[in-house]
Amino acid sequence: MFTIYVLWPIVQSITLSFYDWNGLYNKDGQFTGTFVGMGNYAELVSDPAFETSLWNNLKWLVLYMAALPLGLFIAIFLNQTVTGIRLYKSLFFFPFVISQVVVGLIFAWFYAPNFGLFYLLTQSITGQGTAILADPDLVTYGIIAAGLWPQIAYVMILYLTGLNNVAPDQIEAARLDGAKGLKMLWYVVLPQLRPATFIAVIVTVIGALRSFDLVSIMTNGGPFGSSRVLSYYMFEMALGEYGFRMGYGAAIAVVLFAIMMVFITGFIWKMWRDETER
Repeated sequence: MFTIYVLWPIVQSITLSFYDWNGLYNKDGQFTGTFVGMGNYAELVSDPAFETSLWNNLKWLVLYMAALPLGLFIAIFLNQTVTGIRLYKSLFFFPFVISQVVVGLIFAWFYAPNFGLFYLLTQSITGQGTAILADPDLVTYGIIAAGLWPQIAYVMILYLTGLNNVAPDQIEAARLDGAKGLKMLWYVVLPQLRPATFIAVIVTVIGALRSFDLVSIMTNGGPFGSSRVLSYYMFEMALGEYGFRMGYGAAIAVVLFAIMMVFITGFIWKMWRDETER
């Protein structure tokens, strides 16, 4: 199943990236693509829309990592036995269970000019409202903030699960040795949260690099293509308004896959090295 639905499509996408193909077969069912070798990749190098999409993805990747410390500290706050803690957990968990489409719509209304809450707040503070989704310099950061809302909730859940498995005897021993606060967190708690951290990093990297739905719902890549990311540009080139350039879309997909594998492989290697040194 993994070979059919994961490995084989990856191989097909890489192969397709060397062709110029409109996605159609002839009447005999034969492939009509033209082999262009590295032509699609050479075109990417000089494509300003691809450059914008790549830089936006890097912004997503860097800023999305804020979900890890924020999710960890919320999880530590919620890992208590006090009255009403289940209600608080439910409130923090809520963003994760709603659809990304709903998240996009909520934040689109939040940022909306004239009546959006964020617009009205900035207007009351500075005298002039800020329409984030209409500003080419700010739009990507506004969408990233929308994506962080459910992502922090997801990371929080992972760390809450990990905190339930922290050995209480190690905590007590550390307290007897005088460890507390950040020292307790850094030397005692975080080493036991490595499995949760590993999963959190993987899902956060993947979430940052496949940020298609929020861009599609909130801006459609605008204004003037300034909020495009690689996954959305791939869709535009392969199936969207730019025509059925399947080979070019596949080349964008291969670049996105390569970036994802670099980060994930690097983190897996670091985790493996740390485990072998212990």
